[in-house]
Amino acid sequence: MCFIISFIFPKLFYVSKLLLLVFCTFTLLDIFILYLAKTGISATRQLPDKFSNGDENDIFLRMENYYTFPISVRIIDEIPEQFQVRDFSIEKKIKASSVIDLKYKLRPTERGEYIFGKLNVYVQSVLGLVARRFYFDNEAMVPTYPAFLQLKKYDLLAIGNNLTMYGIKKIRRIGHTMEFEQIKEYVIGDDLRTINWKATAKQRHLMVNQYQDEKSQPVYSVIDKGRMMKMPFNELSLLDYAINATLVMSNVVLKKQDKAGMFTFSKKVENTVIAEKRSSQMNLILESLYNVSTDFYESDYGRLYGHIKQTLKHRSLLLLYTNFETMDGLNRQLPYLKGISKSHLLVVVFFKNTELDELIHSEATTIQEAYDKVIAEKFSFEKRLIVNELKKYGIHSILTTPENLTINAINKYLEMKARGLV
Repeated sequence: MCFIISFIFPKLFYVSKLLLLVFCTFTLLDIFILYLAKTGISATRQLPDKFSNGDENDIFLRMENYYTFPISVRIIDEIPEQFQVRDFSIEKKIKASSVIDLKYKLRPTERGEYIFGKLNVYVQSVLGLVARRFYFDNEAMVPTYPAFLQLKKYDLLAIGNNLTMYGIKKIRRIGHTMEFEQIKEYVIGDDLRTINWKATAKQRHLMVNQYQDEKSQPVYSVIDKGRMMKMPFNELSLLDYAINATLVMSNVVLKKQDKAGMFTFSKKVENTVIAEKRSSQMNLILESLYNVSTDFYESDYGRLYGHIKQTLKHRSLLLLYTNFETMDGLNRQLPYLKGISKSHLLVVVFFKNTELDELIHSEATTIQEAYDKVIAEKFSFEKRLIVNELKKYGIHSILTTPENLTINAINKYLEMKARGLV
């Protein structure tokens, strides 16, 4: 037995030494082929000029392999701290002397500056024993603006009156509120009923009559930035939903040849953009919305009433984005809302509590769950009471979930325009 052990162990020792030598040799070879080239790869990160808040934004990466052999790469991008992602990485294989393009998405949930760090790339050869680190694009800043990507979604639809594709009601226009503007060449999206057959025969291609509203009306988005609007939903605050809806609504208003404007309020009225129809209006509104944030105060509706009475001399459509949770909360502000509605067409936009809705429709199995369900139903009932109370005084309202805010606000605007109220 001792003879067998004394015979085998020296053999294993020599085999281990041989394997270690082979491993070290291949490791040195791997280091040599990876570090022989001064520039083994190049990588670039292509960022947009600005992020759209609450939307998926594309980040593009381009990787070029200068090695004469295929490589494996692990990409670790130092994305902004606001995303709170600590394990972000992409693993890919790149053929010899070739280029690949990659893409990933980021969804910001707050406005402001987002700073990217280094783009780290770890390269391995086919041996996979050593990884060489490269880093590129040290620090880049991208500002995050209100959800401007949503403008593209509604833009062409607003021109062609095809907003029903996104659930927006199509309402027949009452009366004659349009006047002839010009004859123009037909483009996809124009109403076929406006084809001018005489002009078509002369020009030998489709021509249509273009109409415009007889009078451009001022439409203001009024955003409450008090503490009630800080409530979160799907990682965005109610304030951000109101800001995003304001941007899209302003674009639709301008496409409909009305004047778009906005202002915010809490302890005081700020971020005022006078309602106009000029080409630079959307940029003014976008820049004004960029820095809007809640101040955590209780909103002063008396100051809002005084500002509107003093500055808005022409009857306007006012879309007031706010949030009332109880009848007591409404009753404190109702005198000011009634005063505003005497001179202007006021629409109060406030939010359903979707968590309460889920609780109401869930099955209660304990006394505590039954109690919670009753309380939830009480609060939900009060929201409906608020709608009825506003209606009693001729004040229009929209009670909506945050995710449907934009669609429902546009719905209301188109409905009022069709009925000749705007």
